[in-house]
Amino acid sequence: MTQLNISTAAGVFDAIAAGPPEGRPVLLLHGFPETGLVWRRQIEALAAHGYRLVAPDQRGYSPAARPQQPEDYRISLLVDDAVAITEELGWATFDLVGHDWGGAVAWWTADAHPGRVRTLTVVSTPHPGALATTLRTDQDQRRRSHYMIDWRETPATEERMLADDARELRAFYAGKVPQDSADAYVRHLSQPGALTVALNWYGAGRPERAIGIIDVPTLYV
Repeated sequence: MTQLNISTAAGVFDAIAAGPPEGRPVLLLHGFPETGLVWRRQIEALAAHGYRLVAPDQRGYSPAARPQQPEDYRISLLVDDAVAITEELGWATFDLVGHDWGGAVAWWTADAHPGRVRTLTVVSTPHPGALATTLRTDQDQRRRSHYMIDWRETPATEERMLADDARELRAFYAGKVPQDSADAYVRHLSQPGALTVALNWYGAGRPERAIGIIDVPTLYV
């Protein structure tokens, strides 16, 4: 596994990569509160089968692609980042994989660029249209998703998550994430300003348009 720095008009994205350069390309997008490291096992497994895997630290998580305002994290800009990364890599088409917020970006990327996305795989994040409908009609889902509104209070949320040696942030990983990965995430998000902009994903506002039916072959886990 190697480290990459991918330069785009929006900044330089840090990434991890593996597999032969000529292999079938796969872009993997992480969620909150993670980095591209979350895909380590999948990268190792797929690289062994000849795929070319790249997992970037997305906007805000890469120090050299870290704008400060919530509006800089609109979904359309996050989609632009994913496409710009693949263009810099020279990928005309690619398989796209996302988890959590990375899953949301993946859905919207497949919607906006169906000719570029060969297949779509999303872990944990439902189709944004289905989620929006459920949030309007299902009280239990509104309750479960209310944290997304609470976390828009960025300074207060950041201070709370990082207090007492990041006790609340560490609780997200406890019993679910290998300890070395959890420690790496906490170190990364404890950098000055890093958690602020990661939380800006929640405060960026609604998408500028509705999402449609996804036409590319899709697996939702």
